[in-house]
Parts: sequence; C-alpha cells; structure tokens
Amino acid sequence: MRLSALLLLLSLLFGAPLAIGEEDRAADRQQLLRILDDIEHGINDANVDMMARHIDEKAVVTWLNAEVSQGPEGVRDYFRRMVGSAPGTVLSKYVTHPKISQPAVFYGDVAVANGTTEDEFTPHQRSVFKFSSRWTATLRKVDGQWKIIALNLSTNTFNNALISELERLAFFAAGSGLLGGLLLAGGGCYLRRRKTA
Repeated sequence: MRLSALLLLLSLLFGAPLAIGEEDRAADRQQLLRILDDIEHGINDANVDMMARHIDEKAVVTWLNAEVSQGPEGVRDYFRRMVGSAPGTVLSKYVTHPKISQPAVFYGDVAVANGTTEDEFTPHQRSVFKFSSRWTATLRKVDGQWKIIALNLSTNTFNNALISELERLAFFAAGSGLLGGLLLAGGGCYLRRRKTA
C-alpha cells in the first residue's frame, strides 16, 4: 500500500510538469510542421521565397551536391543558379517529399529534427533521376517564431541512383567492347582464310 501511494505521489510531482511541458510544445510542433510543409511546397512549386522566409540570417544549409549556402539570400542564390530555365542552370525541376523520422527534440529555444526525403531531379542534359536522402534541421525560436539555423541534406555516397547508373553503363560498355572485339577478331580470321585459300 505504501509503495503504490509513493508511486502515485511521484507521478503527480513529476508527471504533471512533463505533461504540461508537452502541451506547451504542441504549438511549437505545429509550427515546425508548417515550416516543413512550406519548404516542401517552396521547392516543388519553385517558390524559393516560401522556403527562404524560414531561414535564419546566419543559417548554414548544406545541399546534396556539398555546396553550402548561408542565410536566406544564399538559399535564393543557390536555387537561381541550380533550378529553372535560365541559362546555366543545372536542373529544370527539383521535387522533394520529406518525412519526419521522429518527433523533434527540444533544448529550450532550440529544436533538432530529422527525417527522410524522396527527391526527384530533372536535369536539362539527361533524364530524371531519383535519390532517397536524409535531412537534419536545427531550429531556433526568436520572438515566438522558429527559424532554421542549420540544415543538412545527405545521401548514401556508396549506393545511390547515379552509381547504379554508372555501373549499368560500365557493364554495357564492357559488353559492347567484348562483342566488338570478337566481331573484329572473327572478321580478321575470315579475311586471312580467304587470302590463303
């Protein structure tokens, strides 16, 4: 009886603050979800400002091609150079579908979130290719608003769509070279026999 009373007292003392803390974070979590939604739509709809407004002035963003952008203007510059129909851009379209792997972890006014994303890239010079990637975001709350202060995108360096494509091309090139070599050798043998006959 004493043990159950002690457990009840401890749950009242420690459980209530934890529950209140989670309730306090519900609004923060909703704001973080809206930011993720804006970033997804900003990329998919080629509306860079929708994404850039959530980037802190001193934020650092590391993209899948290992380029680094700083602040919202750096993010805008990256997209202007990489995506669109302007001369020199690499992609005509970039589509992403991010998901959260686990609830964000809060450290006071700092939150860390991570997840996965299915990305589809449409280059000007070749066909579409897809990546399964991962992301990690660190956000800071200032004046009631959450802003991204660090965003890192990464993919598997050793096993991805481009490596698989290169392996297929290498296999095709090796097979074509072998077949061509056999045809040349066969043709050479045939011509020699005709000369000696």
